[in-house]
Amino acid sequence: MTTPPRVVVVGASIGGLTAAETLRQEGYAGEIVLMGDEPHLPYTRPPLSKQILLGDWEPEQAAIRTAVELDDLDITVRTGCSAIGLDVGARVLHTSEGALPFDELIVATGTEPRSHPLLPWAPTLRTMDDALHLREQLQVARRIAVIGSGILGSEIASAARKHDAETLLVGRSGSLGFGGVGTLLTPQLIRLHEDNGVELALRADIASAAPTASGGAEITLGATEHRVDLAVVMIGGTPRTGWLDSSGLTVADGIACDSDGIAAPGVSAVGDVAAWADPATGRHVRVEHQSNAIEQAVAVAIRLARGESATQPVPLFWSEIHGARIHAFGWFDPAIPLIDGMPDAPANSAIFASTDDTGRTRGVVGWNASPRDFRAARADVLGSIPALTPQP
Repeated sequence: MTTPPRVVVVGASIGGLTAAETLRQEGYAGEIVLMGDEPHLPYTRPPLSKQILLGDWEPEQAAIRTAVELDDLDITVRTGCSAIGLDVGARVLHTSEGALPFDELIVATGTEPRSHPLLPWAPTLRTMDDALHLREQLQVARRIAVIGSGILGSEIASAARKHDAETLLVGRSGSLGFGGVGTLLTPQLIRLHEDNGVELALRADIASAAPTASGGAEITLGATEHRVDLAVVMIGGTPRTGWLDSSGLTVADGIACDSDGIAAPGVSAVGDVAAWADPATGRHVRVEHQSNAIEQAVAVAIRLARGESATQPVPLFWSEIHGARIHAFGWFDPAIPLIDGMPDAPANSAIFASTDDTGRTRGVVGWNASPRDFRAARADVLGSIPALTPQP
């Protein structure tokens, strides 16, 4: 009897689960194993820094599929199982539960938060358990310091203000980041935070930090001391690739893949851990957002199930900060400032565009923009890529 082919998906978050589900939807009849190192069934992560932190959702509302639904799809789920090594040539994944042969491997292990050398005890945010613990602390803390000026730092500062806590947002570069847009939205984000009562220290070096007996921290920024009830560290994440050190894959800032998501024969990568080649420039780009993970997972699953290359997804990411809904679509060059693509927009609403040196629109940002206006802006990006056709 011939053994049916096996696809193993490492990483049981939205990217990994989407790949497994899409394989079934596309008619793949072989074995599918979905494994993750957390004890939970797959859940969606963006609500962790939004609805879960605010107390608007409970953990079950972030769940993507129940055990029954996964069983109905004939997907074998292994929770609490970690990848510890990979033999690409033999097509064997080494796990905390033993060796697992595969015909195709999809890596969707995401990122892990960096810790701050002076605040190693301070909480970070990656998992559901992290979010629930941090929510408990936010509910009682009256003064909070958020260390980190990226998108998650801004989201946590927003959540802290919703809890009516005095909030200090600390960074070093003088800028505020927003995913793939980089720091191009810094002026708008600074104004948004200041309008909502966040104290900003964006060119601050932490000279010293010490925990307090009550669970808070004493932090010295330059010559100024700050005593807070809670310090949260969100200084970025690193791709979870340590288990691939001896695999032979090209790993730098993520797993280098071609524009189809292929890292090596029989190995693909999707989501935050994957650096796909930009079809226009060939530059490897890693996008940390759920929408991108979903689109890449669908593209890889279609390729494996049908043997066809799908159009590479265009990065899409969004956030809600202090009630402002911000969407970004496309690719952004940090050296080229954004331009106002809709100068007559209503108050508190805008469309910003990023163009290349030929004048092509490569990316757009909708700031409280209407769905109609943002769809039109997205069409400009799609129309600038020869391989793509604008969609309604």
